[in-house]
Amino acid sequence: MGAVTVLPTFLSANKLLVFVCLIVLSLKEGYATAEAETHTIHVASLSPSSVCTPPATAKGLDKKSSLQVIHKHGPCSQLHEEKANIPTHAQILLLDEVRVKSIHSKLAKNLGSVNVMKKDAAANLPAKDGSVVGSGNYIVTTGLGTPKNNLRLIFDTGSDITWTQCQPCLRSCYKQQDPIFSPSSSSTYSNVSCSSAACTSLNSATGNSPGCSSSTCVYGIEYGDSSFSIGFFAKEKLTLTSNIVFDNFLFGCGQNNQGHFGGAAGLLGLGRNKLSLPSQTAIKFKKIFSYCLPSSPSSTGFLKFGNDGLSKSVKFTTLSTIPGGESFYGITIIAMSVGGKKLSISASVLAAGGAIIDSGTVITWLPPTVYSALRSAFRKQMNHYPMAKSLSILDTCYDFSKYSTVSIPKISLFFEKDVEVPIDARGILYVNSISQVCLAFAGNSNDFDVLIYGNTQQKTLEVVYDGTRRKLGFRTGGCT
Repeated sequence: MGAVTVLPTFLSANKLLVFVCLIVLSLKEGYATAEAETHTIHVASLSPSSVCTPPATAKGLDKKSSLQVIHKHGPCSQLHEEKANIPTHAQILLLDEVRVKSIHSKLAKNLGSVNVMKKDAAANLPAKDGSVVGSGNYIVTTGLGTPKNNLRLIFDTGSDITWTQCQPCLRSCYKQQDPIFSPSSSSTYSNVSCSSAACTSLNSATGNSPGCSSSTCVYGIEYGDSSFSIGFFAKEKLTLTSNIVFDNFLFGCGQNNQGHFGGAAGLLGLGRNKLSLPSQTAIKFKKIFSYCLPSSPSSTGFLKFGNDGLSKSVKFTTLSTIPGGESFYGITIIAMSVGGKKLSISASVLAAGGAIIDSGTVITWLPPTVYSALRSAFRKQMNHYPMAKSLSILDTCYDFSKYSTVSIPKISLFFEKDVEVPIDARGILYVNSISQVCLAFAGNSNDFDVLIYGNTQQKTLEVVYDGTRRKLGFRTGGCT
């Protein structure tokens, strides 16, 4: 039998009414607080769409200063991959795990000594395997050469060098949607000499010493998933938008390439090395760029350079440098919350292995101690939904097939300088099907591996990188 509330006998009718009203208001406030700390999701919206639907914010995007960002496997990409070549979600997650292990390996090795490439570098793989996996999710279209050739490139903050496939393919080129760039057809193309400072810089940008062929500099980069690109290091006119053009942009002209690039023509390196795009355009843009990743593969986002039109609502935290990984964008996460309650974890555990933000890693990888606390809190607040089997590395999954709407707890990350970043609802979940919807986080092998803030949790946020002032900014609702 439930407990009985005994009211004081001295309460008058009016006082009793006030007493009851206060109880009702208290209950309402409790419900309102609970609702404020959850996302309500229409289950039907979790199903993939075959129609490209750009967000309303895309209509006001300045095409003279911004590039459209699209998911390489979504209906907006127009890469027209063969269905058999589109990876399953399990395969995407396994590739993500390989990428993460590659990053951890690169940081552990500290990239001290590198292997020198053989003289016939255009036909041989570099021996080093410590570079980050090159197969990211998001692509932009840029122009290269004179006349301009439009090329769809994967953009990646975890990579430094920009490269594209080039004619002639001396050994192999993977299948891409755009015509392969032909240097001989461009009036502004030139090779970089072996003796130049730019050629020497390849060592730190690729993890390999450059090769030399007939006095022409040869680059080579192999990623952790065995993807690779080898070819001549060159200069060319780069066209980002109709009014943003750079002459003598340093890039790799790949004549031997293989890998999981989803039909894209190559990679756009947005790391911190001096050969990266932000560094090469620093005089104009001061190493400032921002992007917003779309809420789903059927929507679009943007990539902008410079601080023109930057919203005053952007909240900035500090960018740091990770030992052994100077090209990565280091961050400091001091706390996390689930459903409005901060996890009972020490900031020292979050900081033990350092942390980076990476546009090419799919999910967020946490120290196992932190992930265990996150998973426990999330499962506790989701215990009224039936669980589903694990999806690859994701071990907290649910079956929503019998629901029209679901409520999930909100999750926030807390950074230095009192910056709270709430994760969008679509950034909390990874959807394989309505009957298998998973928490989009995973645990590292140990607490001393670097924490990686992945792209799923960055969805719909405008993320602003200021490399000169060493700041990282966030704005909610960047492309919703």
